[in-house]
Amino acid sequence: MKRSAWRYLWSARDIRRKLLITLAILIIFRLAAHVPVPGVNREAIAQILAGGGAGGTLVNLLNLLSGGTVANFSVLAMGVYPYITAQIILQLLVPIIPALQKRMEDDPREGQKWMEKWTYILAVPMAALQAIGQINIFSGIGGTPIIENFGFSGDALLPSLTIIISMTAGTMFAIWLGELISEYGVRNQGLSLIIFAGIVAQIPSNLASLLANEQYRWFTLTFILVLMVLIIAAIVFVQQGRRNVPVMYPGRRMGNRMSMPVKGTLPLMVNMAGMIPLIFAQSLLTFPAIIASFFLTSQISWVASTASSVQRLFGGESTFYWIMYFLMVVAFTFFYTDIVFAQQNYGENLKKVGAQIPGVSRGAPTQKYLTRVLRRITLPGALFLGLVAVMPVLVTTILAGFGINLGGQAGLLLVSSAGLLIVVGVVRDLFFNIEAELKVHGYDDALLIR
Repeated sequence: MKRSAWRYLWSARDIRRKLLITLAILIIFRLAAHVPVPGVNREAIAQILAGGGAGGTLVNLLNLLSGGTVANFSVLAMGVYPYITAQIILQLLVPIIPALQKRMEDDPREGQKWMEKWTYILAVPMAALQAIGQINIFSGIGGTPIIENFGFSGDALLPSLTIIISMTAGTMFAIWLGELISEYGVRNQGLSLIIFAGIVAQIPSNLASLLANEQYRWFTLTFILVLMVLIIAAIVFVQQGRRNVPVMYPGRRMGNRMSMPVKGTLPLMVNMAGMIPLIFAQSLLTFPAIIASFFLTSQISWVASTASSVQRLFGGESTFYWIMYFLMVVAFTFFYTDIVFAQQNYGENLKKVGAQIPGVSRGAPTQKYLTRVLRRITLPGALFLGLVAVMPVLVTTILAGFGINLGGQAGLLLVSSAGLLIVVGVVRDLFFNIEAELKVHGYDDALLIR
């Protein structure tokens, strides 16, 4: 009689040890997420999160991507977000700069080590810059400084530097915890599990907030649950979407005879980019607001006025921001997919093994054909990601048209869109990862979700 997969999962010593290590590190992360930045006005943060509107939605989005740490404005308020942004930037620079591309092609292993080293280095200044930007943008959205006397002049200089250093150190600590999970716990899922843990940890408080609104309590709860079910179904449908391109592989020589060619398929994913376009588009859109925050206190009136206008425009408080967010997510989905697919170079790889797509010449024509097919099927995936990005504002606007104002519950729609995209993706990868571990340990009958 064979044991079930879950029973074997817990009885296998190595797998159990990895799961316990992962759980312990996630608990440490959640405990550290409650250590506040020195001098932070947590009531001002709570008012922004509960206030609704485009500005509140932006803060809820940052809270989501940081793993729920913005709500406490802890030393981990930026989560692993600066590291992910630095990683995306370096990935996009590789095909643009010939020297980097040559380094990656000549020795992929050494090139990967170089990428990892410079990702860590780039994450430090990006974390410091984002810390300054978050403090100034949040103060501008709420109208109340979240940290009193924050600045770089007079007596405020040393306390402000201390805050920036502590927040940067918190980000690097979160990255280190994620790397520990990838090395000693669940493989290659450390950073995604850090974000996943933060999103899941917010679900009980979010449900409590929904029930606290007596006017629309049951309507909001029902609406959110139905929306979650629909979005989960859409995410699974899009994430599992494939276009199987037929490929003919050459037959094998068996003595003096050649076997017949083998017919196979090359699966192309509808959404190869995952959450990356949302993260990168949001980084670029908030960058002007971060830069403008340095000039808000300028003595020159037109400079301060222009900086204030730029911050309102790119700080999540304008319709322009969300229109640009949708368009940039769609554009970056195509851009990132093209770059990643070009690096895989299926045309040359298929040519090396003698494989061919029927009716298409080997080499460059094959790569060109596959790129054209991939761009065509990427369109629905890109539009889906764009809708996920702007869904909180879109749904809130539609409900407002019917006279229903969710107020502070508007930001909770993020758990039904971008948050669910992360959760479903991480859970799916986690099941595949555990299934692979079970097979490595000789248990082939794992009854896990496929």
